Amino acid sequence: MSKANSTGTRQREEEDEHGSAHGAAGEQLSTAPREERPDTGAGVPAMSVIGWVRWFWRQLTSMRVALILLFLLSLGAIPGSLIPQTSVDAMKVQAFKERHTTLTPIYEALQLFDVYSSVWFSAIYILLFVSLIGCIVPRTGQFVGQLRSRPPGAPKRLTRLPAYTTWRTEAEPEEVRATALRLLRGRRFRGHEVGDAVAAEKGYLREAGNLVFHIALIVMLIAFASGQLFKSEGGKLVVEGDGFSNTLTQYDDFKSGSLYDSDSLAPFSFVLDDFVGTYEKSGPQRGTPRTFEARVTYNEGADGAERKGVIKVNEPLVVDGTKVYLIAHGYAPVVTVRDGKGKVVSKSAVPLLPIDNNITSSGAIKVMDGYKDKNGKKTQLGFKAFFVPTFAGHGKGQMFSQFPALDFPVLALSAYQGSLGVDSGLAQNVYQLDTSKMKEFKDKDGELLKKMLMPGEKLDLPDGAGSITYEGTEEWASFQISQQPGNGWALGGAVAAIAGLAGSLFIQRRRVWVRAVRGADGVTVVEMAGLGRSESAKLPEELGDLSAALVTTAPVAPEKPAASTSTDGPDATNEAGSRPVHPAEAPAEGAEK
Repeated sequence: MSKANSTGTRQREEEDEHGSAHGAAGEQLSTAPREERPDTGAGVPAMSVIGWVRWFWRQLTSMRVALILLFLLSLGAIPGSLIPQTSVDAMKVQAFKERHTTLTPIYEALQLFDVYSSVWFSAIYILLFVSLIGCIVPRTGQFVGQLRSRPPGAPKRLTRLPAYTTWRTEAEPEEVRATALRLLRGRRFRGHEVGDAVAAEKGYLREAGNLVFHIALIVMLIAFASGQLFKSEGGKLVVEGDGFSNTLTQYDDFKSGSLYDSDSLAPFSFVLDDFVGTYEKSGPQRGTPRTFEARVTYNEGADGAERKGVIKVNEPLVVDGTKVYLIAHGYAPVVTVRDGKGKVVSKSAVPLLPIDNNITSSGAIKVMDGYKDKNGKKTQLGFKAFFVPTFAGHGKGQMFSQFPALDFPVLALSAYQGSLGVDSGLAQNVYQLDTSKMKEFKDKDGELLKKMLMPGEKLDLPDGAGSITYEGTEEWASFQISQQPGNGWALGGAVAAIAGLAGSLFIQRRRVWVRAVRGADGVTVVEMAGLGRSESAKLPEELGDLSAALVTTAPVAPEKPAASTSTDGPDATNEAGSRPVHPAEAPAEGAEK
C-alpha cells in the first residue's frame, strides 16, 4: 500500500513540474480531469442585455416554441369548456360556487371562471401571436429570394443522385438541351440552361402553402380576438303579436366584449307574427319537430320599409351585420284576473318555461298593481302555474304533457296573496314565485286552493276575493341577437389554413438536371437526374416519364461496341447498352432504388 502511495505521489509531483514547465499553455492543453476549476473570468463571456434579448427572440420565434405555445393554448381552453364561465352564464357560475365551496377559492385565484380573459391565457395568446409573426417574416423574405433566384447548376456527378438515367443519342447536344428545356417548362418546371446542362425546379407552392398556413393562423387569432373584444350578445323572449327593438332596454339579458360600444347597435326592429311548429305524430321519432320557424315582420333602420322574414334553426335573420337566431319555443297562457267586484285588473299572456321535450311548462303569474281585497286594501296576488299542451286525461298518470303540440291544453294553478317582494329592490326571477311573505288561499277543506283549468274555465278565489280565467294560449319564441365581428375572417382563415396545410404536405419540391455532351466517339451522351427536397416516392417515376418524353426527340442511338465500361465521366456509355435506363432499374452507387 505504501509503495502505491509513494508512486502516486511521485506521479503528481512529476505532473506539477511538467505543468509548471509549460505554464498556462500546458494547463489548457491538458486533458486530465480537474476537481476544481478556479473562476478566472476567461470562461463563457457574459451576454449583454441586447444579447439576452436576441437569445430570447430566437427561442420565441423557433418552431419548437410555437408548437409548445399552440399546445398550451389548447390545454388552456379545456377548463374553459368544463368549468362554467362568467361571460357565458353567470347563474351557472354562482350555482357552481355554492355547490363547491372548497374549489371556488382555488378556481378564483387561477381565474378559471374567466379563462378566456385571464392573464395567463392572454399571455399564451399574445406570445403565440408574436411567435408566429417572428417565424413568418424571415421565411417570407427567404421565399421571395428563392422565387427571384434560378435553380442551381448541375452537380459534377449526376450518378450520385437518388434518381438517375442515361442514354446515347445521335441528336446534337444543343438540340437535346433546347428540347429538354421546352419539355420541362411545359411540365411547369422553372428552368434555364447552365453550361452543358439544363437545371429545372418545381414545387415552390410547398413553401407557399407553409406560409399561407401560418398567415392563416395569425388571421384566425386576430379574428377571434376582435370577436371577443367587440362582440355583443343578448336574448329576448317574444310572444306572438309582440315585438322587439334593438336597444339595450329591450333585452332580457345582454353581455358584450370589453371594447364594445353600445352606440354601435344596429338600428332595427321586428314583430313576431306567428310561430309555426309541427311534430312527428307516430313512430320512434314521435314528437320530433318537422316545422320549427318564426315568421316576423322587420324594419331595417329607423325609417326602413317593412319586410317579411322567416327565422329557422341555424337560419338566422341578418340585419346590418346583426344575426337574429331562433333558439327556443314555448307557450304563454292568456289569463284574466278580476277583483271581488268583477273589475279586470290584469289580462296578459304569461310565458312559461318548458321543463321537458314535450313542453311541459312551469312558471308564475303575478298581479302587482290594481288589485284590492274585499276590504278595499291594496294587495298583490301570485299564482304558481303548471301547463301541459297535451294532457293525458284525469286518472292517467302524472300531469305531464304527452306531446309538444297544443292538442289538449290544461293549466294548473295554485293561489296566494300578500307581498310579492318586488318592492325590495332585489332582482327577482319572473318565472318563480317567492311565497315567503304571502298567504295561501284556502279551499273549503282548508287546503291550498288549486285547480286544473281548460280554456274558458276559471278559478274563483274564496270569500269573494275575485277570480282568474284561463282564456287561451299564445306561443312564444326566444331569440338570440348577436353581433360578432371577425366571423368571416375566421372562416376565411380556417379555409386558407387547411388549403395551405394540404399544399405543404402533398406538394413535393424537386429539382431535375439534364446534361447533354458529345462523347469521344462523336455520339451525344444524355444524363438525367432528379433530387427531391423532401421524401418523394414518385421522383423516379416522374424522371422516367420525362426521359421517355425526351427520347422521342433524342432517340436512342444504335448500339455500338463499347471501348470502355467506365461510368465516371460524361463520355461514359451505359452498362445496359444504348437504351435509356429507368431510374429505378439502374440507380447510382449508394442511391435509393
